Amino acid sequence: MIFCKEDLIIVDKIRGVIPPMITPFKESGDVDYSGFASNIQKWNNDRMAGYLVIGSNSETVYLNEEEKLELVKLTVENSAPGRVVMAGTGLESARETITFTNKCARLGAHCALVLTPFYYGGSMTTAAMIKYFTTVADASDIPVLLYNVSKFTHVNLSAEAVAELSRHPNIVGMKDSNGDVPQLATFLRVADPSFQVMTGTFSAWYPALALGVTGIISAMANCSPNEIAEVQELFDAGKWEEARDLYQRMFPVNGAVTGSFGIAGLKFATDYCGYTGGYVRNPLSDSSEEDKKKLAAILQKAQVADKRGK
Repeated sequence: MIFCKEDLIIVDKIRGVIPPMITPFKESGDVDYSGFASNIQKWNNDRMAGYLVIGSNSETVYLNEEEKLELVKLTVENSAPGRVVMAGTGLESARETITFTNKCARLGAHCALVLTPFYYGGSMTTAAMIKYFTTVADASDIPVLLYNVSKFTHVNLSAEAVAELSRHPNIVGMKDSNGDVPQLATFLRVADPSFQVMTGTFSAWYPALALGVTGIISAMANCSPNEIAEVQELFDAGKWEEARDLYQRMFPVNGAVTGSFGIAGLKFATDYCGYTGGYVRNPLSDSSEEDKKKLAAILQKAQVADKRGK
């Protein structure tokens, strides 16, 4: 999956599931580094292709640089051999993104997932995006992937930008988290054949597989990675109805942990499934007891086993 060519690190096309890993916090608000490392060690036994550290579901916007770099270091140290370590390195300026990306590279991250800058959203035109990502990729010591998540940024990469950026030698792919299947199909159509378009949400997983997508970076992979992997395995085996049925069964779980109940709900579901979810960091609030009951009912209906305390 990762190899060297002409002194450059190349990330080959990813097949399978990558969790945008949560960051467990202690009740005090401190990062639970032990719980974080424990999760990776458990996930090493699950059907995964790698790990995304300090992505959106990591509560990255609430972390300082020291905490972020420690999480990258722990991911590299605890990840099973052969798995991709992807670091979310996007900041608002090209200069800061390059600096932080190369710090992560020195810690052993294989590639960088770079969020679209968004604060001055009205100025984030196609030309601005092309300039920004080209500048970042030119100076990055590891391959770069584009990260398109309009839910948080209110910015949407254009097909024109993806078409041009996909031909940059150090931009190897993208995570599109919008769940817009027609847009996903457009990105696949206009991008260079060597460029990997991955879906960033389980809600688009089955149609994405039908379009030829081979990789997914899904919040739900924190709690139910094997079910996501099984959808792909069934689809690849030609068992399309079984794949569709499992996708439909797990669909409400995805809606709950990525929408209705937010990061706190995702952390409860992660705890429920036997990993370490932990607390959220202020200003987020932990799930109420009522929300936990609702989430538990959704997980039970999806036939997800309660592994708390086991």
